[in-house]
Amino acid sequence: MSYKTLLLHLELNNDNARLLKMAGDLVVRFGAHVIGIAACQPAETLYGENLAAPQVLAEERNEIDRQITAAEAQFQMILAGRARSQEWRSTVTYGPLSSYIAKQARAADLIISGPDLGCSLLDSSRRVKLGNLALEAGRPLLIVPRGTEDLTPNHAVIGWKDTREARRTVADALPFLKDAQQVTVLEAASEANAERARERVNDVMVWLKGHDIQATAMVTTHGTEADALKAKLKELRCDLFVAGAYGHSRLGEFVFGGVTRDMLLDPEFCVLTSH
Repeated sequence: MSYKTLLLHLELNNDNARLLKMAGDLVVRFGAHVIGIAACQPAETLYGENLAAPQVLAEERNEIDRQITAAEAQFQMILAGRARSQEWRSTVTYGPLSSYIAKQARAADLIISGPDLGCSLLDSSRRVKLGNLALEAGRPLLIVPRGTEDLTPNHAVIGWKDTREARRTVADALPFLKDAQQVTVLEAASEANAERARERVNDVMVWLKGHDIQATAMVTTHGTEADALKAKLKELRCDLFVAGAYGHSRLGEFVFGGVTRDMLLDPEFCVLTSH
């Protein structure tokens, strides 16, 4: 298994150079085709009887076009000659940006994005809600922290829960797990459930061995599930966290591997998740 087409989400009105550099390394590693994608909503600037002034609308659209053109130019320049081939997609829509990107993911094996930092309180027109994207896309989503330029994982940690989402995500992560120097299958459990948790992570460890991936099975029982998992990830110096996404997009809920969606906002390491 490999990722033959990558869908790379770029933020508008922002410098995406570091994300593009990392994506460039991945497209070379996997010999992949890459699709750059950007989206935004028109700003809700209203005048009089809820009608925007035509001049304001025209100026806003010109600014959006300028930002999309700048993002595409950076995409084409940094990835030129690195990908097997590349293309660009963009839109201005009144619908959720996550829904547009999720539909375009039909053409890709993996979605790559920066964190879900949101926008200002006055303008969320360029915000892609990554929780919703993970739940809608049907493809794995790689969330890359700001400042990260390389993803050759030293230590990939699988946050295990015995759910279909976790099973799907580990299978989706195999290309990265094969590259990792160290892989740990980690489950956070209560003392009462620790023995069953060990049986589960051992099964996953054996399954990974069948894919020529040597892994270590581990159970942590300290504190609440989320706190125990976060503390252990830090202790293990995790640089790629692999965990299933589950929740309800219509409610804006998103949880993965016992760790809350706070990790989407400012992750300390790359996160690979799918639903």
